[in-house]
Amino acid sequence: MPCTTTGGNRPERSGTIRIRPIAEDDWETIVALESDAYTELGLCEGRTALRSRADASPGTCFVLEIDGEPAGYLLALPYPAGRYPDLEQPEESTFSSRNLHLHDIVIAPAHRRLGRASHLVAHLYRTALSQGYEQMSLVAVGGSEPFWSARGFTVDPSAEACDTYQAGAVYMSRSITAIGTPASEQAASPAPAVPFPLPEVS
Repeated sequence: MPCTTTGGNRPERSGTIRIRPIAEDDWETIVALESDAYTELGLCEGRTALRSRADASPGTCFVLEIDGEPAGYLLALPYPAGRYPDLEQPEESTFSSRNLHLHDIVIAPAHRRLGRASHLVAHLYRTALSQGYEQMSLVAVGGSEPFWSARGFTVDPSAEACDTYQAGAVYMSRSITAIGTPASEQAASPAPAVPFPLPEVS
């Protein structure tokens, strides 16, 4: 449920940043971060549903670690184009699809607007390329549709209504092959840049 946060710029803080797979000990922090980000929007899923998203595709779900402590997370999983997780239901199976759905990305409040989300999205982008995904999708909530639209995502009118999200939530997607480094240069670029400047996302 990507949504953008607003606020003034903060000075960059030092810290060792690492992106890694989700570990068992991370779940208490992930659930707390998710609750902080989505309670006011009425979009909290809870531990069971969150874990089911990660279990469906552990290779595309990550924790952002700063100085050895979890400071954010990202959940993405393959989903048929035009479809997305039901917030009221856990995943019961894993789809086979070349569409990677960016379901959730949250940064801890103390680390927002410092470029941390960009690290996570860049890592997901590289992972998606390496795993052969062709498209990325998301459900924009919290009035973030203009933000994602400006970065190449378009509303898909064929997608079903986002009934379990909120009024104004929209399904958006864009081609992964159209993002970032041209295909002819990908082999020579081990770490392609984030395809668009990304302020903090929660």
